[in-house]
Amino acid sequence: MASTETKPNLAAKDKTDDLAGLEAGLDALDAVQTHRTPTREVFVKKVLPPFLAITLVLVVWQVLVSLKVTDETKLPAPSAVWDSLSDMWLKGTLLDVVWTSVSRGLLGFLLALAIGTPLGLLVARVTFIRAAIGPILQGLQSLPSVAWVPPAVLWFGLNDAMMYTVILLGAVPSIANGLVSGIDQIPPLFLRAGRTLGATGLQGARHVVMPAALPGYLAGLKQGWAFSWRSLMAAEIIASSPDLGLGLGQLLENGRNNIDLPGVFLAIILILVVGIAIDLLIFSPLERRVLRTRGLLVKN
Repeated sequence: MASTETKPNLAAKDKTDDLAGLEAGLDALDAVQTHRTPTREVFVKKVLPPFLAITLVLVVWQVLVSLKVTDETKLPAPSAVWDSLSDMWLKGTLLDVVWTSVSRGLLGFLLALAIGTPLGLLVARVTFIRAAIGPILQGLQSLPSVAWVPPAVLWFGLNDAMMYTVILLGAVPSIANGLVSGIDQIPPLFLRAGRTLGATGLQGARHVVMPAALPGYLAGLKQGWAFSWRSLMAAEIIASSPDLGLGLGQLLENGRNNIDLPGVFLAIILILVVGIAIDLLIFSPLERRVLRTRGLLVKN
């Protein structure tokens, strides 16, 4: 009798141990590793590759100049571009030029964010507004920003209002469409659960819709910044005026007018560096934080 009573107990115990092991395994899978990445590994994986890529570009550039593949009036030496950079630095104009464009671009992007976010929510959640405005937003996003410069000049003249108008018309559709795309990808179960818990209206948008749509919204923000920066450069290049101050776009246009090819290359490099820097300093950390909170990023 003792042996017959022990077997069911042993089977139940084994089953309990299996369930406990399975639960522990699932917990281990769900756990996010938060240990810091060693500095050497960060250097090798994140710092060294772009450094080597930039070095390779400079080497190829210098080789093309040394072999006289093309005339120096068409491809200046890297040293000539460096001399142009040093000259601006010594004159104290370099940081002023960069800040003029960066401040305009960031302020225009923030304005586009304030307009594009509620617009995207309305388009995504209200059927009539989506049917009326949705196709227009898609069309505006595909329209080159440079097309808005002539009418903006006629509307406002050569001033900052013209610049911000071009930025808004270029960035707002991208931000709104990114949010609409993110909301469309929310599982319906999330929305039903939110309504069941009483999260409707603005509360539902704040606590359910926006957090669930965050990946798509973040992608729209990154694209919105790219459109803001491109729109600003187009406006500065076309609508040059002393009243607007000297920005990177005007610097590029002045180099063309003065047949200063090193100055032209310097302006292009600065425009590229600012765009990369904004992405690395703002959007990449934000994206890592979103992925980390969702358990999709293993290491910090």
